[in-house]
Amino acid sequence: MPENTNHNVSRRRYLSYAGAAAAAVTLAGCTGEDVEDPGAGNGNGNGNGTDDTGTGDDDDTLRISQTQNPTTLDPHDHRETTTDNVLLQAYDHHISRDRDGEMGDGIATDWEVLEEDRHKLTIREGVMFHNGDELTPADCAFTINRVADDDVGNLQSPQQDQIAGVTGAEVDDDDHAIIVHTEGANPMVFSNLASYVPVVQESWIMDRQPEEVAEDINGTGPYQLEEFVDGEFTRFSSFADHWNGEPPIGELIIDAASESSSRVNSLRAGEIDVATAIPPSDASAIEADEDTYVGDAPSTRVLMLPMLYNEEPFDSVEFRQAMNYAIDFDEIINTVLAGFGDATAQPTLEGYFGHNPDLEPYPYDPERAEELVEESGYAGAEIELHIPAGRYLRSDEIAQACVGFIDDLSNVSCEAEIRDFGELAGQLLDGDISSTPPFFLIGWGNTTFDAQQNLLPWLTEGTSQYTFVDEELEDLISAAQTEVDEDAREQLLQEANARAHELAVFVFLNREYLIYGLSQRVEWEPRQDEYSLAYEMSFR
Repeated sequence: MPENTNHNVSRRRYLSYAGAAAAAVTLAGCTGEDVEDPGAGNGNGNGNGTDDTGTGDDDDTLRISQTQNPTTLDPHDHRETTTDNVLLQAYDHHISRDRDGEMGDGIATDWEVLEEDRHKLTIREGVMFHNGDELTPADCAFTINRVADDDVGNLQSPQQDQIAGVTGAEVDDDDHAIIVHTEGANPMVFSNLASYVPVVQESWIMDRQPEEVAEDINGTGPYQLEEFVDGEFTRFSSFADHWNGEPPIGELIIDAASESSSRVNSLRAGEIDVATAIPPSDASAIEADEDTYVGDAPSTRVLMLPMLYNEEPFDSVEFRQAMNYAIDFDEIINTVLAGFGDATAQPTLEGYFGHNPDLEPYPYDPERAEELVEESGYAGAEIELHIPAGRYLRSDEIAQACVGFIDDLSNVSCEAEIRDFGELAGQLLDGDISSTPPFFLIGWGNTTFDAQQNLLPWLTEGTSQYTFVDEELEDLISAAQTEVDEDAREQLLQEANARAHELAVFVFLNREYLIYGLSQRVEWEPRQDEYSLAYEMSFR
């Protein structure tokens, strides 16, 4: 394409890419992608995968429709929020978090640092598993060891870096407690246990093959599994013996429709009660309907385009910087997201501990982008962006717009590859960087509100999904892991974010906003962490 392509032409091309995104997703259905017919709910006429119809006022069943079904029922063998959103109906963490991210009692009633490498959690007595067995401290220690140690629990967990620095746990014989051991000081150990590693029963896990654990649930949470049809729906009933009391809603069904129009249509038809990831363009229609309303919250998720550091042309810092300069993200936020988004300049979101307030997003400068491409030695590069179909709020449109802006450069060609989210996630989490696509869109949620969990998983060699290696950056992240002085630790994390910005480790996109469509019969205030937890909801 000619070098003098002007901004107006680029903007027209951008609009055509964004407008074509829905068509691209629909076409993906012809190649095996799991994409819903926009007017057909989830394909069975009632939006929930069961023979039940409607959500009449006398119905005690809550129906939630999200973008993806769970990829597994093993709570330690995945890294997807949509899977967590199903499993955390039935599993508890050691420490709880409220909708604002504050920590509170959970399975553990108290926690303290004994020594820099020894941390004690006092375990609640009388907690029952869904199978009728009482939870023991040994179950809690086993849970942590199953994630931290590849030789425990028939699993090499992709969540290991979520409790980075934890070497194991053991029962405290003197108290109803466990001792968590770490590699020296670890300021994140309790925060991580409030966000990750749901508690499981040792005997239940060890008596089953991994494929059985992946298809069944035995937790301590407020809902117990009644039925799971892989790829269709998950049905729960309330657990009367939950340690915090039986939840107010008796039955819960969670299904998925990757097309947002399917979720919106099902909501407005009264077939579901909660629709996640609603596009801003549909919010006004939902609000205008007397039977539905909109709930929203800024999320803990950042969207980004990782680039593999060891794959051409992304092994060049100039080329990676060029990709950031190439995209007019203010235009995307205003047009695709209708203002529901904040541009980012670093891996860590504003408001998180360790966020660097001195960094500004890369400005839109296609001329500078073309210059940097020339400097990189990769002029004429042909690249492909892998897009998880329908996973995040308007992510297909955002990604297609990014493809359009990059393709508008005179010396780079860019195409889109629509992918099934589960398949793409599997490639990212298999621990083999050679199977990771060189350029892809992903949304990263971090419910610890700490920069470490934005930096460490992606930018530290050897984690399950790392995409970038830089010795200086890794040294900063590593030092922050064990620094207990709060001011010094914040400085290390801010320096790491600055280094990540300078190296352009990702194309930095936006903070995702959560927009939900809700039935008027449901009372609920959305959480920042994206979890639609039924025990927090009630019927009016």
